[in-house]
Amino acid sequence: MKKVKSEVSAKSFGNGELFIVSGPSGVGKTTLCRKLGASVPRLKHSVSFTTRPPRKGEINNVHYTFISKNKFKTMIDKGVFAEWAVVHGNLYGTSAKKLVEISKFGYDIILDIDIQGVIQMRRKFKNAVYIFILPPSMKILEKRLIARMSELTREIKNRLEKAKEEILNFRNYDYIVVNSDLKKALGEIKAIITTQRLRTAKVDLKVLKRFKIKNLALKKKR
Repeated sequence: MKKVKSEVSAKSFGNGELFIVSGPSGVGKTTLCRKLGASVPRLKHSVSFTTRPPRKGEINNVHYTFISKNKFKTMIDKGVFAEWAVVHGNLYGTSAKKLVEISKFGYDIILDIDIQGVIQMRRKFKNAVYIFILPPSMKILEKRLIARMSELTREIKNRLEKAKEEILNFRNYDYIVVNSDLKKALGEIKAIITTQRLRTAKVDLKVLKRFKIKNLALKKKR
């Protein structure tokens, strides 16, 4: 299967902020991103494609866009994905076109992806904001995985072992959020989003426009 490199890049993405959320399976990253996309102004949750079957209660194009493996592989060949990875035997990917389209409408984007995808995205989006979600403990993570009632005992064990490896990567992220309480975790990520939006580099041009200042070279920060 010939792999075609995606054309998406920081330049094609535009001026929108990109928030990338990652963490072990079962930590709640998809729930967090979905709720943030629905409640934070000018923020859209980019829904990933996956070949795994929907779990109970999951809605197509809300939690994930569910497609066949053949269609996913065809999309890889066409360079559709900004990133894609094999996670626990299933394929997951982020549409490059969708990211560009959302950005052109003036939205910031939040997406949840696997650590393999984060490595790919860092090559293209060095200025994106990377947020790692931790569980309160491995015991609680195990309980959350069991509560899904969709994985076999062996699969849950594999995911817990993988989680231990993934947690070792937390230093590669800009922010850490412990999802011990959903409301608290949502508040902390909202604070991160607000902080990034208020950075000088993001508001310089807006300030000049508001005060009708033109042709003024912005001084570099000391």
